[in-house]
Amino acid sequence: MTLFLLLSTANTLRRTSNCRPGVLARASRLYGRRMKSVSQPVRAVAAALVCLVIALAAALAVDSRLDRHWGLRGLTLFLAFCCASVLWTSKERKARPIIAFVGLLMFGLVFPVTSTTWSEPPEIKFALAVADDAVAAANKQASSAVSVADVKAAAEARGGAVGSLKTERNPEIRQADAYPLIIRAKKDQGRPWACLSFVHGLDAEIRTC
Repeated sequence: MTLFLLLSTANTLRRTSNCRPGVLARASRLYGRRMKSVSQPVRAVAAALVCLVIALAAALAVDSRLDRHWGLRGLTLFLAFCCASVLWTSKERKARPIIAFVGLLMFGLVFPVTSTTWSEPPEIKFALAVADDAVAAANKQASSAVSVADVKAAAEARGGAVGSLKTERNPEIRQADAYPLIIRAKKDQGRPWACLSFVHGLDAEIRTC
């Protein structure tokens, strides 16, 4: 639709470029009235479709082994649709389109994109790399499942560790012998860390914990 509007504008300007200024002004006013009469529902539907495409693309861009937060993304998309619906009914009040635009920008673009961008902090990236190494080790051994030993070896080879950090306050090491395992990027550092599980043989699931 945006391309159609741009082409229509270009054609109008080309046809009227050699006309008198009065003809050009009348053509501009006529074009403005036509745009105003059809732009309300068209802009609303177009904005909703763009938000839907952005939401799906941003969610699918997240690694399948991570939590894509479908519930939060669905809520954000619903709020974007609500803002798009304001464009449909904002005929009288001039402030409504501005509010709708800001809402669409935040809920339809900023939130989905930033959620995807922030889905892989350093501890998650380390856990993903450990999962890749553990799967490679299991495949090398012709094993149909990744063992805890494979994960520990992969984490230690990258300078990390498995299980919570042992301290005077918390002397017991947690989640080091069974899934989900705590994966630490540095062996002498505690949080932040990630939890890694292999629930279906070689299929990893990584979550913040």
